[in-house]
Amino acid sequence: MQADGYSLDDKRNPLDATKHEHNNLPDIRQRWQHRGKEADRVRTEQSFLVPKAEIAGNDYDLSINRYKQAVHVATQYDPPQKILAALKVLEAEIMQGVEELQGMLR
Repeated sequence: MQADGYSLDDKRNPLDATKHEHNNLPDIRQRWQHRGKEADRVRTEQSFLVPKAEIAGNDYDLSINRYKQAVHVATQYDPPQKILAALKVLEAEIMQGVEELQGMLR
């Protein structure tokens, strides 16, 4: 479960219960009632089944990270030359703003 329908701050305000990302409880209840169909879910999904024998083999360690598989997505970055060129442009804009502010103080 990632969300229980309330904000995670100290106020715990109710969130939009119709959005799955704000309230997983209805989904959990529905999946539990139809858990026979859950056996084919892969371990990269939000919920999945783990065989009892595997849990026993791990000394009944119920840490999610022991069973959940992470999906690693490669991130494409711009070439360093392009990033540095963009930084130069930003720095020039900042310096122009600093010079304008200094002019106002004179």
